[in-house]
Amino acid sequence: MKSPFFLALCVAIFASCTRPTAVVTVTSAAGQHCDTVAPLCFDASASEDAIVVDLGSPRQTIDGIGVSLTESSAFVLACIDSAQREQVLQELFSAEGADFAVTRTHIGSCDFCVEGCYALCETPGDTEMTTFTLDPDKEGFDPARYPYIKGQYDLYHLMKDALRIREDGVYRVIACPWTAPAWMKDNGRYYERANGVHRGGALLPQYYQAYANYISRFIEEWKNEGLNIWAVTPVNEPMGNDGGWESMDFWPEAEANFIGRYLGPTFEQCGLAETQIMGFDQNIFEIGPYTAAIYGDSAANLYTPAMALHWYGSTYSCFPEVLDSLHALYPDKRLMHIEGCIDNLGCPAWTGVTDPKGFTESGWFMNENFWWTKSATDWAYSTPWDNGNHPAYSPVHRYAQFIIDGMNHWLTGFVDWNVVLDSIGGPNHVNNFAAAPVMVDYANANVWFTPYYYVLKQFSRSMRPGDTVLTVRTPEGCPLHVCAVRRTNGHVSVNILNKEEVAIAFPLTVGRYTATVFAPANSVMTLDVTL
Repeated sequence: MKSPFFLALCVAIFASCTRPTAVVTVTSAAGQHCDTVAPLCFDASASEDAIVVDLGSPRQTIDGIGVSLTESSAFVLACIDSAQREQVLQELFSAEGADFAVTRTHIGSCDFCVEGCYALCETPGDTEMTTFTLDPDKEGFDPARYPYIKGQYDLYHLMKDALRIREDGVYRVIACPWTAPAWMKDNGRYYERANGVHRGGALLPQYYQAYANYISRFIEEWKNEGLNIWAVTPVNEPMGNDGGWESMDFWPEAEANFIGRYLGPTFEQCGLAETQIMGFDQNIFEIGPYTAAIYGDSAANLYTPAMALHWYGSTYSCFPEVLDSLHALYPDKRLMHIEGCIDNLGCPAWTGVTDPKGFTESGWFMNENFWWTKSATDWAYSTPWDNGNHPAYSPVHRYAQFIIDGMNHWLTGFVDWNVVLDSIGGPNHVNNFAAAPVMVDYANANVWFTPYYYVLKQFSRSMRPGDTVLTVRTPEGCPLHVCAVRRTNGHVSVNILNKEEVAIAFPLTVGRYTATVFAPANSVMTLDVTL
């Protein structure tokens, strides 16, 4: 809560400043959480060493910033009382909170399910989906098996709650299957990882149309619930996940064939053409064969306006050269990041770890310092897959740098993975634990918003659907990461990451005006500039 004196000071500064002004918001290692600090005034001076926001060089249009709704998140929210849950949801989705405009969810089960291995049509041979049902997402969790459960709550109601809170704003849902129903696949399983066999299995050609019907039926069922699914992907991680959990191999030519001759035409026939199809849905650096196959197929190209991307190829780079190359090759197609997380929670490099299933102390995630220092590692840390791309990292820096650099290299949006998880990064039915923006120790009734949640909140509030990314020119050697957008209301939002342990002062030029900006040490700063 800001003091009356501070608010009066802000009013006085704005009143005395007839030049462009900026509202300034900061999240920092010093303990600021989307705090409003003293505003800035710009003047008509110029500086040769300024960071320049070029208003005359518009780039891509923003799709939005968001989070993912999973069964695991619904389970954790079922373990707190309804009033506390509503407070969390209001903070996440209301205009007064983070105002997340985009969410992602799974069609059928994924690894972030409590027990997993289910589909929404389990009847073998039911190619017309007559037994399709959303009931598995409505069943909730048995208190007799899960003693922390405080009442009926599930993925279906989590989706409905987000829709309720977002009803006056933009709410874009991206729905992704991790696999087709097992009976449609060549191995008859959700995944295989035993006796030397590690694979998800592949969709049988005779079930391509049935699988298109399956995805279409999901969209129709939610449309009947008042929710229009904004986009889908054919499958999450089509290159596989080593058979570790629900998955389905969908190689480039097969995915192109499925989109162009089954899924796209089925959407048209069912009146679902407003739902976009995004191709790929895996790591940025691996995308090349999929863009070549999908965009090289005239039918698939017609139905695929965007590619969906994950960040797991590196803990410090968004692969700008790949993103730039993709945009140069396909300038009319969009590139959207739809999954990233602080994964492999429980790796020995993590502070407080006893084994991959637990941590030495309850509430470890409430240690602010952890999120701002190079304490985290990922799936490839100290493995043959590292290749220098996976050093330990600061979670806040990773998120802020990836989003800022990604926007400067043609990303149209960013969606985080699970929005809420428990104190060991689950539940996850295959022990593939991860961190989340909101973490809950339900044994001790602790609900904690991590520092990187506040970074996502700043970005969500300052880069809205329909905003336009602007070109930013940064002097050589400048340690700051900066991106900017022109808002639909005419304002310019500038986001700045300072990873250094000292504050940095620098001139910032927006259009014809310049101000001296002080970026606090170890911080993410957002300027909302009124020109």
